[in-house]
Amino acid sequence: MKALIDGFLKFQNEAFPQRSDLFKHLATTQQPGTLFITCSDSRVVPELLTQQEPGELFVIRNAGNIVPSYSPHPGGVSATVEYAVAVLGVTDIVICGHSDCGAMTAIAQCKCMDHLPAVSGWLQHAESAKVMNEARVHGSDAAKLSSMVRENVIAQLANIQTHPSVRLAQEQGRLNLHGWVYDIETGSIDALTSDRRTFVPLAERPETCAISAQASHAA
Repeated sequence: MKALIDGFLKFQNEAFPQRSDLFKHLATTQQPGTLFITCSDSRVVPELLTQQEPGELFVIRNAGNIVPSYSPHPGGVSATVEYAVAVLGVTDIVICGHSDCGAMTAIAQCKCMDHLPAVSGWLQHAESAKVMNEARVHGSDAAKLSSMVRENVIAQLANIQTHPSVRLAQEQGRLNLHGWVYDIETGSIDALTSDRRTFVPLAERPETCAISAQASHAA
């Protein structure tokens, strides 16, 4: 805790004064343009890897960057998605997986999780990704995990489109969906292309979008 408290004091004495005008503006309003959904993993810091200031990202973090399909009994993720899209009016949603993901490792390696019933239940929302990944031949455990991470991003993009607020925004042509995979060691990001099967380096193709607002509206 000492490190956290020291960090807060540094923020209060150094960082906050440098952005006092920004925080004064944010005190009564927020207008984030992007909903960023990623893993709770301590090594993944959305604002750091995208270099965004406070107020610019609306963030959901959970084990495995999962978005349950919409149901009659929505939970916290569903409520947050709905608020971001229907109230804040975000124009982009990013679902970002990452390398060495513990949740995806548990699925890919079929680890016993009897001692973690809540985690086991939660990861069932990645079942379609598991089925797809198990149907493929992988050259190594590392390759199987990498594929699982990517399949999960694809699956969660499908899940989020079952949410009424998302479908409406797509129908109105005002919402882009992005699928990313962040590599912790290299700092690189691969982005899902519009065919929803291929990931390409975002640095080389920064315009890459999994599902564009225009395409969704046209469909």
